[in-house]
Amino acid sequence: MHDVIENKDATPKVKVAIIGAGFGGIASAIRLLQSDIQDFVILEKAKDVGGTWRDNQYPGAACDVQSHMYSLSYAPKTDWSKRYAEAPEIFEYIQSLISDYQLKSYIQFNQQVITTRYIEDRCVWQIKTASGDMLEAQFLIFASGPLHVAQTPKIKGIEHFKGEVFHSSQWNHDYDLTGKNVASIGTGGSAIQYIPEIAPQTKQLYVFQRTAAWVIPRDERQYNALDKRLFAKYDWFRKLHRARLYWSNESRVVPIVQPQMMKAGQKLAELFIKYQVKDKTIARKLTPDYTMGCKRILVSNKYFPSFNRSNVELVTDSIQELTADSIITNDGVERKIDCLIYGTGFITDPRIYLKSFACYGENGVELKQAWKDGAESYYGVSTQGFPNLFQLLGPNTVLGHNSVIFMIESQVNYILQMFQALERTHADAIVVKDSVQAHFNADLQKQFEGTVWQSGCVSWYQQDGGKNFALWPSYTWKYWLKTHQVNLTDYRFLTKTQ
Repeated sequence: MHDVIENKDATPKVKVAIIGAGFGGIASAIRLLQSDIQDFVILEKAKDVGGTWRDNQYPGAACDVQSHMYSLSYAPKTDWSKRYAEAPEIFEYIQSLISDYQLKSYIQFNQQVITTRYIEDRCVWQIKTASGDMLEAQFLIFASGPLHVAQTPKIKGIEHFKGEVFHSSQWNHDYDLTGKNVASIGTGGSAIQYIPEIAPQTKQLYVFQRTAAWVIPRDERQYNALDKRLFAKYDWFRKLHRARLYWSNESRVVPIVQPQMMKAGQKLAELFIKYQVKDKTIARKLTPDYTMGCKRILVSNKYFPSFNRSNVELVTDSIQELTADSIITNDGVERKIDCLIYGTGFITDPRIYLKSFACYGENGVELKQAWKDGAESYYGVSTQGFPNLFQLLGPNTVLGHNSVIFMIESQVNYILQMFQALERTHADAIVVKDSVQAHFNADLQKQFEGTVWQSGCVSWYQQDGGKNFALWPSYTWKYWLKTHQVNLTDYRFLTKTQ
């Protein structure tokens, strides 16, 4: 307990501390202001807002959720340029939210939180940052998101490689790929976007694939001037368009929970590969051997045609090692390279990506220890043993079929209801009951049975052993219905003893 501050009166205090200035943190801040709560702060580890859309500025970066769904319902953007926005436009939208709602004064930049500790007798959270600053807050909101710690594989000999190395989320825009021999590792959501963009620049591009991905066509249509005028002038027209997108996305749950139906759609995806890739041998290597939807389904019109280029080689042999100027695969083939790009995604298991962050709840229990058998919470928001701690896009609330912004909005509204409940009851803290969380997660895991997510593949949705800790296993309207009104009997109410 050495981090506990002795002179508590000298420590700055706020009602709400939000960690992270991405979509979740910004959505929380706006709703707090709309609820007439101004006593809050956002602690952001970087020097700017935007989260994943600040970091992921690689060539071709774009969202695979429709623009009008990937925006806040209470802060709409009516002039999206196309059906699926690219990263710069999304980042610009986030910046506009900061400006429109005057949030800059609530944000402390370059403040990486390293320790949070719940002080039981006073029902407050103590927060310590890497800069040594201390803060106390009654409520703590984790809005750091699940996709912000880069995953980089350990490759033998990497320390000997003399060329350029970077991860897609830390793209080196100062490095010119023109005329270079480039190795790209990974074929996930980021890689399939940047590979078509950099292929024409490179002398030779080697795409290292461990597991093939299901990739379906992307709707590249633009919104014309009339669309934008109608969205701006008639709010009902914009809402109708958003509703159509929402329900079309929700329909994707049906083949997820009925794998036989998914396999029928899979035949069309196989035809898409054969249509776009001229070489039959390469097409076969690009065709996954697992049921579509078991891993994340990707969206692109450009990825497969990249392999028709003479300067692009698909490599499916495992990497053995790196030398000063080459990459060697297990079949003994040595390929000279100038640059290595990791398109390997992010660490998603919070027990791992929270390694530089300590969170102590009741009885001094640390969050990673509480989650030693897997991350669990109640609706991804409240975790037993951690009063007044709320998380956005926590365990089992990420989506494989619709917009996570919808989930964030539902969660923020749910959290605000708990704030209001404490005011009514004159309690100081609230936390989900152990038995309620246990029953909820047992039922939740049963819902995965028989879905495509449990059809045999290994994905980032799962922890070791196969337990799915990331996804919501059903329709989002069901999540909204369950969280629309807090059931206060699910919670313990606590009061100060000091």
